[in-house]
Amino acid sequence: MAPSSSLPIIIPQLIVGLGNPGAQYERTRHNIGFALIDRLALAWQIKLTTERRFQGDYGEGFSPQGQKIRLLKPTTYMNQSGQSLRGVVDWFKLSPESVLVVFDELALPMGKLRLRLRGSAGGHNGMRSIIAHLGTAEVPRLRIGIGSLPNPGTETELSSSDIPPTSISGNRVSFVLGRFTPSESQLLPKVLGLSVDALEMALKQGVEQAMNRYNSQSVA
Repeated sequence: MAPSSSLPIIIPQLIVGLGNPGAQYERTRHNIGFALIDRLALAWQIKLTTERRFQGDYGEGFSPQGQKIRLLKPTTYMNQSGQSLRGVVDWFKLSPESVLVVFDELALPMGKLRLRLRGSAGGHNGMRSIIAHLGTAEVPRLRIGIGSLPNPGTETELSSSDIPPTSISGNRVSFVLGRFTPSESQLLPKVLGLSVDALEMALKQGVEQAMNRYNSQSVA
């Protein structure tokens, strides 16, 4: 068997956070990808500006390790995220493997992360759109746990009339498009901090090394 050092090291060049545009969706579970991009932009001093050609808020700068890095928040709705990402990939002639997509994961408890180099959309229509537009599932991604569905009948802060044409249906809608509870909101900065640490390691040592360290960690 060939040593692991012979395998290509995947270093992200573009980090994309998924979410829905509009003030009514700010600080919702489905927008945790946007929240992480904002956190990275602040930490790395990268200014995000609206770019019509990319259908998103875009910025570029340098990571703490000195690598050139690009950040993107698609301002399409979630299920059209691939349009925005494809625009950036085509403009800069990036490979799908050099992109890292950040999005919410209902199947993970809050405080858990999952980095992967490839895979299916797993029921997430934002990721499904990206796979369709790039023509491959070989797209690294960071899934951030947002917790499991509450008991039926639990009230949230968004009604069905607020729901955009996005990725969710049935009893998942009000939970995923709802805002974090007070206790979850207290935990959120730690979750985002752990995510920043994972991405900084991915930029320094590769996504696979970051997977090995951070997929087993959690924020309590």
